[in-house]
Amino acid sequence: MADTATLRTEPLASAVRKATRHLMPMLVILYFVAFLDRTNVGFAEEALKADRGISAGAFALGAGIFFIGYAIFEIPSNLALKKFGARWWLARIAITWGVVAAAFAFTTDDTMFIILRFLLGVTEAGLFPGVIMFLAEWFPNKVRVRMFAIFYLAQPFSQMLGAPLSGGLISFGDQFTPWHGWQVMFFGEGLLAVLAGIAAIFLLIDSPQKAKWLDAEEKRALIDVMSREDAVRQEDGPTGIWRAMANWKVWYFTVIYFCLQIAVYGTTFYLPQQVAGLIGQDVGWQVGLVTGIPWLVGLFACYYFGNKANTIKRRRNWGATFYILTGVFILGSAWAGAANQPVLGILCITVAVASFLSVGPITWSFPTAFLTGTAAAAGIGLINSLGNLGGFVAPLMRTAFNEAMPTDSGVWGVVSLGVFAFLAAAMMAGTKFFKSKADDLLDDDKPVLAH
Repeated sequence: MADTATLRTEPLASAVRKATRHLMPMLVILYFVAFLDRTNVGFAEEALKADRGISAGAFALGAGIFFIGYAIFEIPSNLALKKFGARWWLARIAITWGVVAAAFAFTTDDTMFIILRFLLGVTEAGLFPGVIMFLAEWFPNKVRVRMFAIFYLAQPFSQMLGAPLSGGLISFGDQFTPWHGWQVMFFGEGLLAVLAGIAAIFLLIDSPQKAKWLDAEEKRALIDVMSREDAVRQEDGPTGIWRAMANWKVWYFTVIYFCLQIAVYGTTFYLPQQVAGLIGQDVGWQVGLVTGIPWLVGLFACYYFGNKANTIKRRRNWGATFYILTGVFILGSAWAGAANQPVLGILCITVAVASFLSVGPITWSFPTAFLTGTAAAAGIGLINSLGNLGGFVAPLMRTAFNEAMPTDSGVWGVVSLGVFAFLAAAMMAGTKFFKSKADDLLDDDKPVLAH
């Protein structure tokens, strides 16, 4: 077995390189636009209040209700992707959410805003877990965190480039068009999603068997190693939809992911306002540029650690460490805001963002190591849908803490977000006591997946 695997090292490495080159750019673009359309509402908060009378409570509910629609339709969407194939289903998701995202330009009141946020979640449901499942079927465990990390790069790209883009579109719309700047932002960025969905039809491939850009030897090497891992996953993990949804490990990682999403979205939704408060500027292109700094640093951190996280020990230890850093520096950013320390505040936000970006791909490596087939569709969908409810809880919780204990900097709202990261750190460290053949295969498989 070892000799055969070693002989296939170069075809397998070549297949992984080609798959990376052909698939990852399109997937990054899809998530780039998705994350942009999820979070650009933060740039329009003050304008929506002024122009349409959107209340703070409606904004908080609307920001979070996205995840209710997302959660309800997540598992059905993942099962549909399994049936119809990633190419067409991911394209459908992008086109329909792009239409809804563009419709935000016509928001008139609280009710319409909340309904559109809910529909945005419904139409985007299945994108992220669908891609996670898609990558788990294309790439061996040894390099899977690297692929997840490349996919995650869409987050810092969307905020590093999207923040000045959103701010710039608002400024452009206000100065050079008859519409409000926030309307131009919503419509233009929704149109990007529609175009990305159309492109996905031509650029994505459902499986290695259908990839014309792999030669016969590369296909055989990739299919063989994925089949070997699939056999371990079927032996180690649950089979079928209902067993996956009842599996205790699936629920364990759901709680971890819930904690992560509270930190991520609680920070992301309000990042423009937090930065504006720190630097003493209104939301616009200057705030957009400063907001891009944490994401620029996070981009390099996410890729570096994702590329190096190729053993179970590194994944577990680094994962727990990054969760701790996320919590510590979110709390640090709250203190810096209260103490009127803008440089320290930006530094703390930067480390927090880099940490939660780096830990996301590592976290997903654990469930994808024991879930396959329809169990993967259901289990990954469940983890992501319920975990993402952290995005619903975060803005409501932050608003509630700020109203209960009001301060100029909103320090207690930020503090409430950071504490959940420490629970995630403890649970990640607890995976040391899991017994998994997939972990043994990961650490014993170095010759097979050498570069």
